[in-house]
Amino acid sequence: MVLTIISIIAVLAALLNLERELRRSLMMFQQNSYRSERYRSWLSKSGDTTSMRRLCGFIVFFLVLTPFCPAKFAAGLIGIYAIVDAIWLMRQKYKKPLAMTMRARRIMVTALVISALAGAAAVMLFPEEGYVQGLTVLAEAWLGCFCLSHMVILLSAWLLSPLERRINRKYYDDAARILASMPGLRVIGVTGSYGKTTTKHYLQAILSEQYETLMTPGSYNTTLGVVRTVREMLKPYHEVFIVEMGAKNIGDIREICDLVHPWGGIVTAVGPQHLESFKTIENVQATKFELVDSLPADGLAVVNNDFAKIADRQVGNVRCLRYAVSHPEGADYVARDIEYTPAGTRFTVVRKADGHELRLSTRLVGECNISNILGAVAMAQALGVPDDRIAYAVERLEQVEHRLSIKRVPGGLTIIDDAFNSNPVGSAMALDVLSAMTGGKRILITPGMIELGSEQFELNREFGAKAASCCDIAIVVGEYNREAILKGLEDGGMPVEAVRPVASFAEAQAVLRATAAAGDTVLYENDLPDTFK
Repeated sequence: MVLTIISIIAVLAALLNLERELRRSLMMFQQNSYRSERYRSWLSKSGDTTSMRRLCGFIVFFLVLTPFCPAKFAAGLIGIYAIVDAIWLMRQKYKKPLAMTMRARRIMVTALVISALAGAAAVMLFPEEGYVQGLTVLAEAWLGCFCLSHMVILLSAWLLSPLERRINRKYYDDAARILASMPGLRVIGVTGSYGKTTTKHYLQAILSEQYETLMTPGSYNTTLGVVRTVREMLKPYHEVFIVEMGAKNIGDIREICDLVHPWGGIVTAVGPQHLESFKTIENVQATKFELVDSLPADGLAVVNNDFAKIADRQVGNVRCLRYAVSHPEGADYVARDIEYTPAGTRFTVVRKADGHELRLSTRLVGECNISNILGAVAMAQALGVPDDRIAYAVERLEQVEHRLSIKRVPGGLTIIDDAFNSNPVGSAMALDVLSAMTGGKRILITPGMIELGSEQFELNREFGAKAASCCDIAIVVGEYNREAILKGLEDGGMPVEAVRPVASFAEAQAVLRATAAAGDTVLYENDLPDTFK
């Protein structure tokens, strides 16, 4: 009787632990865009396949398979391990939890079916006397599936790939049909290594003063994200559709353009972002300019000449307006007379072709925001939005969440939130803003920058060196970029006692609570997803 109870507990615990682990593995697969090659790359770098908890699972699995391990001991050992690990999994908190979309549900159900078949096969292949021993074999099989959860998820995705392609094609064709039914719709693409989401929001705010405008929400910047926006949000009365276009591989932007057929496009930046997949800055340039290359002869390209890899790229297929803040030579639109005030920023937009000037005020700060506004203004003027409506919209612009937004919180702290997708240019601007906050201690909290390929260490070292002169306390989170940032802080002359390496953001918050006082300013620079530690 006791053995029966232990075996039943072992089976139930093994099943619960397996389900929790499959959800976690699926979450990571989802964060890698359901792309098997990215998921495998993450597995090889993260060490998740050889983590201590998984190694312990393998040890228990092989131990209970040995002939000298009695069924009672085997069931008890599996049960104890599965219960402890299941509790650990259920207590975990993730920055981006699993979104149980229909695709995720299909993968999860398939993974559970594969695990059930593996359990049934184990019971049939290794028949034991009595159902108690059979339950133990079943628990062992599910423990094995737990240990190989990554392979189970990859196998599930592979088995479902023909179905997913058919479903995606159906949705794609439906979105293409909707777009074709709106020949008067102006589609404007926005892309760039960074700044595209913010520029999209600013452009939408300005154009909405004159047009019925829709933009892709959040970070819906993939082909499927655009397809979903078209099918669920685009209405017959919309006049302008602003499409954010992201890319991690050559051809990604061309694929979106083939669907939406943009009339206009803004390229906000070409920099060392996603170099792990692009390999070279030239590939980044070629991919971002897939948007410009896709524009019709009567269309319009608006590009940011502050970036060398944009300034040196000739555009011959379409009218091209170049804008710049820090390198005005050769630009068609420039920002002059920039004034930073406690209320925000005032500056003048100058259109060089005819000398036209437009004085603007905004609550936003930072050169990156002026640049993003400038690109949006150039496109808006080309579309005939009057100056007074542009000025009205710019004055009411809100900072996009987690992108150099500034707010005061209870306790007298000023928070500079630049936690989304840090990059070399944006992080430098954020440090400049922090440096100007001299009312109290200036505190930096950062895990550094990611996806910079072979330049990862050096760019994070340079970031640390600049930070040394811009902050009074540096809290370095995690291990991914710790060595590089600490080296940069040391090179920049940061006192050792002012540097606080911590393992997690929870520890960083604890240090902040013990350190910060009213009047201090805190910069959150980047927030790595769960796929980085």
